[in-house]
Amino acid sequence: MKTRFKPCERKQMLLLPPSIMDWLPEEHLVHFIIDVVEQLDLSAIYLSYDSSSGQPPYDPAMMTALLLYGYCVGVPSSRQIEKRTYEDVAFRMITANRHPDHDSICAFRKRHLQALAALFVRVLQLCQEAGLVRLGHVALDGTKVRANASKHKAMSYGRMKKAKQELEQEIEKLLEEADTVDAQEDARYGKGQKGWDLPKELRRREDRLNKIKEAMAALEAEAQEKAQEAQKQKNTPKGGGTGDGAPPVEPADKAQRNFTDPDSRIMKDGATKSFAQCYNCQAAVDAEEQIIVAATLTQQGNDVGQVEAMLDIMETNLEGFAPRMAATLDAGYFSEDNVMLLEDAGLDVFMATGKVKHGEVLPAVRGRPPVDLTTKQRMQRKLRTKRGKGIYAQRKATVEPVFGQMKQVRGLRQFLLRGLANVSAEWQLWCLTHNLLKLYRYGSPQPG
Repeated sequence: MKTRFKPCERKQMLLLPPSIMDWLPEEHLVHFIIDVVEQLDLSAIYLSYDSSSGQPPYDPAMMTALLLYGYCVGVPSSRQIEKRTYEDVAFRMITANRHPDHDSICAFRKRHLQALAALFVRVLQLCQEAGLVRLGHVALDGTKVRANASKHKAMSYGRMKKAKQELEQEIEKLLEEADTVDAQEDARYGKGQKGWDLPKELRRREDRLNKIKEAMAALEAEAQEKAQEAQKQKNTPKGGGTGDGAPPVEPADKAQRNFTDPDSRIMKDGATKSFAQCYNCQAAVDAEEQIIVAATLTQQGNDVGQVEAMLDIMETNLEGFAPRMAATLDAGYFSEDNVMLLEDAGLDVFMATGKVKHGEVLPAVRGRPPVDLTTKQRMQRKLRTKRGKGIYAQRKATVEPVFGQMKQVRGLRQFLLRGLANVSAEWQLWCLTHNLLKLYRYGSPQPG
């Protein structure tokens, strides 16, 4: 008996659905992204174009949807997005079966990066309208993400001084050799050699020397700025320390600067315990559905200095900022100033004061706290109450899964862009699209 199989006719002519929007089912993410983009205010992008002459550009709404969908599915690369417009039905739907080249995609992102990042607040408002943000408990945390640079392209100030001296000596020696050769050739052939034809070896060393000088100048400017800021905080009278006319402050020999992305810094990744060229990404996450309510990015490796900036962003982003909202933070943020800062803002603060060994269980406390406790002692006692333990235990389940979803599921291992301003905006795009995915899965954008 002959076995029958389902036919596989690859050359069969097909009649595809007449509408591009019918290529994928209505519940697909791509329909959601297109609908959301229609609700976003893209006037800042549209007004930047002059349509009076030249080749017409791609529709900004289409390009915005293309980038947002790419970040949602972990395809932020402009070359990969271009490739997907040929191979992936969802990308082809967004572009109406057109194929923007990667240069156009990259140029659009670069040109409108700040305007795209500013859409974060509108998407957050959509999440609030859908009931995904309750503001009963917000957890703040940071994670290190690799910069688009290698730590091996960084050099310490001490090494720069040594390399600068070595290169200057090499250049001086090469110039002396060139003068000797020129004199010999003039004696042999007569004058008339091209004086601007520098040897390749000399040009290479001069380029390296110029880069080192630029990096040293930047480190020196940073050291001077820090010294002046420290003096202002001490309220030192005029004329002392690092004021006008004071001798310049030299950076520490261990101060480093990267030649590929000078704004990035070498930081220790808490997960891998390794050092890499990174940025410190901050996020405040609402506990209801893990919506990011505030995000920023810093060059500083520690978290303790980020509380005030994040508090300002939360107050700006959130409508109806809850006065008694619980705020949980790990020990990396602890300082008495940070505790008082958050409490003055009306938040119910639960901030770890130090690391607890794995498996260690601290005895619970009850009753009224003594009146003579320091801020640190008061916080330690608060975390050991039944209520404090219960609320602080929610921190890990609130904020850390957000970073896990971005890094493990969507592939955020390294930023594409360079420079603090650009990378900050790119981080906003990652956070914005995280909220879009939450809105897609648990809610829906409100019309209007």
